[in-house]
Amino acid sequence: MNLWLLRHGEAQPRAAQDALRQLTDKGRAEARASAQSLREATITCMLVSPFVRAQQTADEVCAVLNYQGRREVADWITPDDSPSRALANLDAYEGENLLLVTHQMFVGDLAGLLVHGHRQQPFPMGTGCLLQLQGDAFAAGLMRLISTTQP
Repeated sequence: MNLWLLRHGEAQPRAAQDALRQLTDKGRAEARASAQSLREATITCMLVSPFVRAQQTADEVCAVLNYQGRREVADWITPDDSPSRALANLDAYEGENLLLVTHQMFVGDLAGLLVHGHRQQPFPMGTGCLLQLQGDAFAAGLMRLISTTQP
């Protein structure tokens, strides 16, 4: 199974609510650049944070890839969510090749948990950063890092 973890592109520094922050032009370009790395990928489902900047990042990815597959809003991959909770939710997607479009610190912590088996070594991820992980299960310590793309 493959799991791609994509941090949203650069967003406006402020909005009425954090969830409403939109991508900047640079952020849209970052999302498109990372999407290029997914051209040969077989994504069976895209899970996207409900926050505007993540949704806009996913829109850019879909446009670049002409992706028309399953796309679901996952309210458990927002900036303040728990990587442990995410692992429990990922069980429902066993056997899938997933793309998660989400946020830092959450995504770095999740990647660290999946690869190292703990959260003491989170992955640093700039805006638009894409990680590809591979393994037999979406479980702590059972996935390995295949590639990193930083636009």
